[in-house]
Amino acid sequence: MYYSGLFRNFVLTLSKHHVSSSSGLGCCSAMSVTPLPSRFNQSMFNNVVASNKLIANFLRLGDMDSALQVFNNMTVKSTVTWNSILAGYAKNLGDFEVVRQVFDKIPEPNSVSYNIMLACYLNNFGIHRARAYFDVMPVKDTASWNTMISGYAQIGLMGEARMMFLAMPEKNTVSWSAMVSGYVACGDLDSAVEYFYAATVKSVITWTAMITGYMKFGRVESAEKLFQEMSQKTLVTWNAMIAGYVDNSRAEDGLKLFKTMLETGAKPNAVSLTSVLLGCSNLSALQLGRQVHQLVCKSPLSSDTTAGTSLVSMYSKCGELKDASKLFLQIQRKDLVSWNAMISGYAQHGAGEKALELFDAMKNDGMKPDWITFVAVFLACNHAGFVDLGVQYFDAMIRDYGIEARPEHYACMVDLLGRRGRLSEATDLIKSMPFKPHPAIFGTLLGACRIHKNLDLAEFAAKNLLALDPSSATGYVQLANIYAAQNRWEHVARIRRSMKDNNVVKAPGYSWIEIKSVVHEFRSSDRLHPELVSIHKKLNELEKKMKMAGYIPDLEFALHDVEEELKEQLLLWHSEKLAIAFGLLKVPLGVPIRVFKNLRVCGDCHTAIKYISAIEGREIIVRDTTRFHHFKDGSCSCSDYW
Repeated sequence: MYYSGLFRNFVLTLSKHHVSSSSGLGCCSAMSVTPLPSRFNQSMFNNVVASNKLIANFLRLGDMDSALQVFNNMTVKSTVTWNSILAGYAKNLGDFEVVRQVFDKIPEPNSVSYNIMLACYLNNFGIHRARAYFDVMPVKDTASWNTMISGYAQIGLMGEARMMFLAMPEKNTVSWSAMVSGYVACGDLDSAVEYFYAATVKSVITWTAMITGYMKFGRVESAEKLFQEMSQKTLVTWNAMIAGYVDNSRAEDGLKLFKTMLETGAKPNAVSLTSVLLGCSNLSALQLGRQVHQLVCKSPLSSDTTAGTSLVSMYSKCGELKDASKLFLQIQRKDLVSWNAMISGYAQHGAGEKALELFDAMKNDGMKPDWITFVAVFLACNHAGFVDLGVQYFDAMIRDYGIEARPEHYACMVDLLGRRGRLSEATDLIKSMPFKPHPAIFGTLLGACRIHKNLDLAEFAAKNLLALDPSSATGYVQLANIYAAQNRWEHVARIRRSMKDNNVVKAPGYSWIEIKSVVHEFRSSDRLHPELVSIHKKLNELEKKMKMAGYIPDLEFALHDVEEELKEQLLLWHSEKLAIAFGLLKVPLGVPIRVFKNLRVCGDCHTAIKYISAIEGREIIVRDTTRFHHFKDGSCSCSDYW
């Protein structure tokens, strides 16, 4: 089947809209600030309202010195004046003593003054000191209570937040929003729903918090219903929906909504584009990603670190490693996420040495790696076959960096050892884990057992995998494949019966390719694509040329108990071969053919694509669930280690 790209004219839509930059970075022209006059008219200082406005303007621009100059020259100061200066000092963490001294000088502090001090206690000393101050405050208003409720909610103490909420004399939209957001953040969706529908007043923030909660727990239809009911939407609301779609594997819907958002006149920011680019990555929609890149270049986000990092990640995941590398070098203020994205990009493309060189450069730049960095490092070692080096990094992560090994690290290490055939060490590592193994750990071991045809250990891995996750198709399918490779068809039949009895359904394998902004999807032995006749003709021609060049179909990967001739035909019609044949017919010479697959590429296809790249003189890039394979001149970037 195939479906049309919805954004063929995306550039026209995007070019009509500007992009806002929430970080303040980028190519925005500097905001002009009228310099403070060297001499003030004394009547100006006698006008409290005018002076207060001037102080507020200076503080809004971050010019504390000018605000103080106006303050010190005022002959009459109101409590509003003092509160403005107090708030200006309170913005800077660590200046608590200065803030307290200013507060003590206020002749008649009001509830705003006390609320500024309450927030200062919360930000500098935490919720318990803030609560002690709250309890002795002589005046409290709704904002005081909201500060405490939000403080409790932000650290997950929803029991305390609830008691404060029930005790407060008067509630407003901020109160209800804090409770809904708090319950969403701590994973209690039922309570969030209860408070949302009990709210007597709801703001856009309340609605958006509930939408975020529904999306977080996969209740996409409920989120859509709320979104449609909202009379007013902010950029945060749009972002919550777009990100929710992408996170719930509905990237195409997210990109549709982004287009709708632009048509309403809303201006996307770095958060919007991060979600959109992630959606492009998930769909492997390179052309749309390039169009979003053009939008970024024409906006203040052109030098925004978050936007730049999202572009690096998008290009890496869409197979354009060179473009990703160029963009990474152009990021002026690289943060840890930027480094991790590029190290991971090199690792996924099998450029292990470059990934590890960049890891060293990151450390030399003074950046401390985190647990995500080491996942990328282990992945680099894995795809490059640096087993001993990977073990050394694993030990160093714990010993030198104090990073506790997580399930993701153990999965990488099991894969690293298993691919090399060190299955006993991989099994020992699993047994030494300080926590209960995740099902994916045994799935990884099972995959390694298939590569090295270790049936006994495969049965051990499959048994543990299915004990942890009885609904996992991986355990059944991988074990069945191992039996099939050994022609033990009675065992294959038994496993398939067991799958049927347990209502376990295998996710169908498929591949896709983007041609002129239209994504074409193929399944093995596809019967739906309108150009199948031409595709089959091309594959038949290729098969003859490949066999003349020495290609022998590997029938081990034809996992059906049928005659050899039919097995060869089934192999020839694997989804990745169909997509590549279509790419050869449609993609101009000199342009790489990019194919993406939702499962691991099979061994026969891997061999065949090497022959095709040499026969056709084309570069073919295939991304499967584990890595990128770059085929050119009869060889693959993985050096057949995958």
